[in-house]
Amino acid sequence: MVAAWIRTIVILPGTVLVTVPALLLYFTGYGWPEGERLPEIIGGIALIAAGLFLAAWTMRLFATRGQGTAAPWNPPRRLVVAGPYRHVRNPMITSVLAMLSGEALLMGSAALAIWLGVFFLANALYFPLKEEKELERRFGGEYLEYKKHVPRWLPRLTAWTPFPWADH
Repeated sequence: MVAAWIRTIVILPGTVLVTVPALLLYFTGYGWPEGERLPEIIGGIALIAAGLFLAAWTMRLFATRGQGTAAPWNPPRRLVVAGPYRHVRNPMITSVLAMLSGEALLMGSAALAIWLGVFFLANALYFPLKEEKELERRFGGEYLEYKKHVPRWLPRLTAWTPFPWADH
């Protein structure tokens, strides 16, 4: 399972958070911004740290409760409705968006801010058109009930209490 997670992390978030940003910075001739930037640096580091924490939490839940990974080639075998998944359906994407926001702020890069927007737009199209249909097929009524109560992107303020008879 550890090897599967390492491969998943290197391929998926590694590409989105390291490879693409590095290429964008390189090809746009990035130079560290001049002047006093302490608030941006602190804000960027805080967003990256929060995103890393959320990513680790959600990956652990996928491994322990879902018995799988975030990768399409090794998806969870069980629907995960615990922790942040009780507030929002896509906390892994939220974690990546937080880290991308932190990178853009930390580096002071418009190219990274645009990449953040492109990444969100791609996911805003992918999830309802592909991923959610696959989850409905795999988990049936359980996912449909979850989907009814937990929003896709903007978290609920209170945690949704899932099916009392199920161990999520």
